[in-house]
Parts: sequence; structure tokens; C-alpha cells
Amino acid sequence: MSLSDPIGDMIARIKNSQARKHKSVKLPSSKFKIKIAEVLKDEGFIIDFKTADENNKIYLDIILKYSYGNPVINSIERVSKPGRRIFSSAESLPKINNGLGIAIVSTPKGVMTDVNARKNKLGGEIICKVF
Repeated sequence: MSLSDPIGDMIARIKNSQARKHKSVKLPSSKFKIKIAEVLKDEGFIIDFKTADENNKIYLDIILKYSYGNPVINSIERVSKPGRRIFSSAESLPKINNGLGIAIVSTPKGVMTDVNARKNKLGGEIICKVF
């Protein structure tokens, strides 16, 4: 099965798993999804992630984080979609909820948060917003 938007699928699976209070979510892996999971882990939105090989397919297992029974990720939404890519310069990167949330940005130096991209004076494609 081929997906037209694998990052959108990843975000939907995370949302649905947290709505059902699952401890983890398992999804097909790619290098880009692993980079997004690294950013989410570094910013404290998930506990951890690992890759597993089953039947010659690599899966990404994300362990979700909860605080007093509520998901740490209040909202996660896709910004740049396959039909409409959203790019931004370093100066015009959005602040999510006055700096309480993050925007995950794909820059020429790799996937990073909007704060790190501004600090390094890098613009790029805004992948998603997390709060």
C-alpha cells in the first residue's frame, strides 16, 4: 500500500493512539519519520522511540508520554502538505502559542525545531506544529 502523505499518516496515528490512551504507536519507518521522532523526544513530547524489523519491514515504535493521564501533545497538526508546500525564512518562522509549542522545520541542515532554525538563521519547509 502506498501512501501519498506518510508524514500526515504518522501524525494521524499519534493523535488516534493518544485519544485511545495507548502506551505506544507502531508505524512504518523512514529516515524522515525517525528525524521527526528525534525532535519530539528531544523536546519532551514523547518518552522514546525505537525501530524494529518484522518480516523484512522496518517499523517505528513510538512510546507516548502522558501527564496525570492526559497526553503531553495537546495538538499536532500538519502544516506543509504534498499538495501545498509551506516554506518560511528564518525571520518569518511562526511562534506556536507564544513560544509554548514548537514547529518542526525541515532545513538544509536537517530536521529541527523553529527555535533552533531561528538560532542558526535557517529557513525551510514547516512540517508540523506541536503544542
